[in-house]
Amino acid sequence: MRPVVVAANWKMHTTPADAAELAATIAGRTRVDGPVERVICPPFVCLAAVRDALAGTGVAVGAQNVHHELTGAYTGETSVPMLVGLASWVILGHSERRRDAGETDALVGRKLRRAVEGGLRPIVCVGEQLTEREAGRADAVVGGQIRGILEAFGDGTPADLAADLTSSGTVIAYEPVWAIGTGRNATGADASAMADTIRRAMADGGLGSRAEAIPVLYGGSVTAANIGEFLAEPAIDGALVGGASLKPDEMAGIVARAGLTAEARAGERE
Repeated sequence: MRPVVVAANWKMHTTPADAAELAATIAGRTRVDGPVERVICPPFVCLAAVRDALAGTGVAVGAQNVHHELTGAYTGETSVPMLVGLASWVILGHSERRRDAGETDALVGRKLRRAVEGGLRPIVCVGEQLTEREAGRADAVVGGQIRGILEAFGDGTPADLAADLTSSGTVIAYEPVWAIGTGRNATGADASAMADTIRRAMADGGLGSRAEAIPVLYGGSVTAANIGEFLAEPAIDGALVGGASLKPDEMAGIVARAGLTAEARAGERE
């Protein structure tokens, strides 16, 4: 059974002085009976403070990015080895990184390789622009992103690829770019259809039937009010939450709904 995951992306918000308190508050407000994996991804400067605040809470810490090399003359960058002891998850290829830093599918694939090799659990982001969706190209764009990332990930056999991505706990986050921070969001049916597209692309890219084991999250103006629509879709396994992840009440509502989904899915398997 695929896990249900709720990951908070704090982006460039909070400082070391206030991040610990916010993280602890969210951890306390999001305790649920259902087996939900909770992750908070603060800015780099807040990683240590959030790690300490979350110790013993069951909430994991993630980084928002990582470099594709292990070391070198890359001023201002952070490598996988530098994150050891600070984070156990990492967001890769977020649309804002693609937009602001020019990240490509090939670069995201190289970062994915480093994360997997270094023991970080990746959340790999894909998603289309509004013009691409309106042109009827959403499936082709997102499928192409998946294929490009997998091609750059490595040149091992398909069995190696499947083993690496499933054993590392890799997660895909579908983020329609037009829904990030805009107040707009895709429908549950839209997200479910794209999750199917993502898994087909992964299957064709070398994972075969093991693509069904890869969790797909929805990200894009997720709130406590709309999360139920997405989690009602069997193909959607949680959420990558942006602005709402800075609000304890919102996170409490989102994780509570995720807990109900996790319990229901676990019951269906019994």
